[in-house]
Amino acid sequence: MTSTGIRLHAPAPGWSIAADVVVVGSGVAGLTAALRCEAAGLRTVVVTKARLDDGSTRWAQGGIAAALGEGDTPQQHQDDTLVAGAGLCDEEAVRILVTEGPDAVRRLIATGAHFDESEEGDLQLGREGGHHRRRIAHAGGDATGAEISRALVEAARARGVRTIENALVLDLLTDADGRTAGVSLHVMGEGQHDGVGAVHAPAVVLATGGMGQVYSATTNPSVSTGDGVALALRAGAEVSDLEFVQFHPTVLFLGPDAEGQQPLISEAVRGEGAHLVDADGVRFMVGQHELAELAPRDIVAKGIMRRMQERDAEHMFLDARHFGADMWERRFPTILAACRAHGIDPVTEPIPIAPAAHYASGGVRADSRGRTTVPGLYACGEVACTGVHGANRLASNSLLEGLVYAERIAADITATHADNGLHARVPAPVELPEVPAHPLLAPEDRFAIQRIMSDGAGVLRSADSLAKAAGQLQQLHTEARDALAENGKTSEPGVDTWEATNLLCVARVLVAAARLREETRGCHWREDRAERDDAAWRRHIVVRLNPDRTLAVRTTDTADFPPTRQPQPAHRPQEQ
Repeated sequence: MTSTGIRLHAPAPGWSIAADVVVVGSGVAGLTAALRCEAAGLRTVVVTKARLDDGSTRWAQGGIAAALGEGDTPQQHQDDTLVAGAGLCDEEAVRILVTEGPDAVRRLIATGAHFDESEEGDLQLGREGGHHRRRIAHAGGDATGAEISRALVEAARARGVRTIENALVLDLLTDADGRTAGVSLHVMGEGQHDGVGAVHAPAVVLATGGMGQVYSATTNPSVSTGDGVALALRAGAEVSDLEFVQFHPTVLFLGPDAEGQQPLISEAVRGEGAHLVDADGVRFMVGQHELAELAPRDIVAKGIMRRMQERDAEHMFLDARHFGADMWERRFPTILAACRAHGIDPVTEPIPIAPAAHYASGGVRADSRGRTTVPGLYACGEVACTGVHGANRLASNSLLEGLVYAERIAADITATHADNGLHARVPAPVELPEVPAHPLLAPEDRFAIQRIMSDGAGVLRSADSLAKAAGQLQQLHTEARDALAENGKTSEPGVDTWEATNLLCVARVLVAAARLREETRGCHWREDRAERDDAAWRRHIVVRLNPDRTLAVRTTDTADFPPTRQPQPAHRPQEQ
């Protein structure tokens, strides 16, 4: 797989450092990979966009799923995952997740993470949507992500893992043979390094999290702008199943014009017995699924949207008044505080909720060892598509996937270095072209992209809405391209313009895949194609970026993931 030659417009690197592996991202996936590589004696550098603990992991409320409870088994966990994935999970990837998951959680505990326990000292396990058993380990009631982040950050600092904070990674560096040679990055603010620089390394691990900021309302933090997916596409990597964006059913409704990160009302609240009701107090999920409010997230989100349409309402309600003040304060203190900060008291009134963009089940295509289609480039966590989640992620499998596959990546990198000799020669990257190959969008285009995506490619989609979104995105792309071609002008390089450009890149791919998949499956809901079509669409959509910045889109022949080391030629080119 050769690079596209496309890069973001940026100054040439003014400094560089050498390493054996550079990990981009500091959530559960990134820090786990970094800690394992460091323990193996590899020179490891962690690059993170904000502070070490500012990624998506710290916002995870519900917990981490694993077959740790009495009577539970990996097979039962696998069965629930496959059902949620709506026929598109890679069964081998899921088997790896559920069988290696319990010990991975135990190693996380040994690293220093403290999960809630019973008086007898056993793990307190909760239940969430799609799970037939209590298997969700949680911490601080509803602050699991924050505790995991704390433990991993402390471990990284204690072990002296080299970190570069407040740094936006720009592009992958490659050598003359097309293999990974590191990354270019921009460090914001003063420190040991400042401005645009480079980390030269033969292995790069993308653990950059999600792309929720491509929508107006999301549970994702502001840093989740799809940087890893966009970087991988420019590097020539394949992405898969990007149309499967999970919208969390119960996000605190702050008004129709609310934008940016919205407070999440964890699925664990429903797991403890909260009810979804309309303005008249009617439980509308009863009868729609055997698990009612605890059905998989796509089913619950659709149920909420249907009821909103039927009632011409902007939101529904989550009623947990029967919990009482003591349970709210003990089990869900973070959610309670967030609701009260917005003038809502869950102890005495139902919580207004509506779906919002939450999790990308698709991403950079990676195999069971986290290897992408670009040699030396790995991906894990939300940025990756391993086949674990299929068309819809099972609740609380995300932290587990980041944990399990990060360990597998570290093992593969360590084995590769053992074969080549510890501290193998750092490859020399090829020179970047002086003329920018990719125009930068204006910062305000970010908000235009978010509105386009929310209107046309949100929870409800159709051929018409997606065609309109594709046309509007194309206009943004064409205007920036033509301005560069005609007069050499592009927006000034900077974090805002790089992020807007990355968002447009992932938005174009998402819409192209959603237009192609003419069915409803998992969290991809086509109003004009309401039925699931296994005969035609029980397969994956794979996209890569051509050197001329058009998208090459293809479907796999079956539901199986093709190997990343033998990429098939693309077909069905779509001019963008």
